[in-house]
Amino acid sequence: MQKPRGWQQWSLIGLGLTLVTLLLLLPLALIFAKAFSGGVGVLLNNLADDDMRHAIFLTLLAAGLTVPINLVFGILLAWCVTHYEFRGRKLLVTLIDIPYATSPVVAGLCYLVIYGLESTIGGFLSARGVQLMFAWPGIVMVTIFVTSPFIARILIPLMQAQGSDEEQAALTLGASGWQIFSKVTLPNIRWALLYGVVITNARAVGEFGAVSVVAGAIRGRTVTLSLLVEQLNEDNKVIGAFTAAALLACMALVTLVAKSLMEWRLAKKGEAPVRAAGH
Repeated sequence: MQKPRGWQQWSLIGLGLTLVTLLLLLPLALIFAKAFSGGVGVLLNNLADDDMRHAIFLTLLAAGLTVPINLVFGILLAWCVTHYEFRGRKLLVTLIDIPYATSPVVAGLCYLVIYGLESTIGGFLSARGVQLMFAWPGIVMVTIFVTSPFIARILIPLMQAQGSDEEQAALTLGASGWQIFSKVTLPNIRWALLYGVVITNARAVGEFGAVSVVAGAIRGRTVTLSLLVEQLNEDNKVIGAFTAAALLACMALVTLVAKSLMEWRLAKKGEAPVRAAGH
């Protein structure tokens, strides 16, 4: 990597910094400025509002369930397609990308059609007191769908590049399946796994499109922070809307810091940063 030379290269750098400032930094600064525009007291009152607290809880609940489920799913799927050759393997790898190619709104509508009260499955469950759509389970379901490829797509190329020689050697030495995974596989993929968890959590916290379709936007019941921003803005409660947006921004910044620390750790160890497909 070389230092810039000449006015053309410095101009490109200046243009890049200008665009970053205008498109990223200024909107972010505006969010926090608006959130604090009424004073700390107003901000604290907004944070103490029942709808706000429930939206925070529901957002964290959705992310807290989505991440571990997709963690297990991503590991199992990556292991399956990188360690076994079977009929339909290429099709399975292709199907992983469906959430990438599908609009979140379309995904939410599909879940509503399949699991809504008017569907066969939804009607069957509703008769037994189980409601998926317009309730928190539906929010978790669509969030899992939208974020399902991230961990698998990070692990698959890494596990393919590493091969299975070490695992085969451990197997010949009499190690059990769990011992092979915990002592051989997991240490080799741990940083990629953490990176995938960070990316999955970031998307789960901020998901709007699919959630807006299946949630029903019932305040105090099925409104996440991203939905609350829209509702408060439509009610002309600007400071409240920006308070919710500031919370989402803080979650994003925490995720960004965690991601940067992991990339720094990888660079320090001389390993190439791992990136998900399409990111």
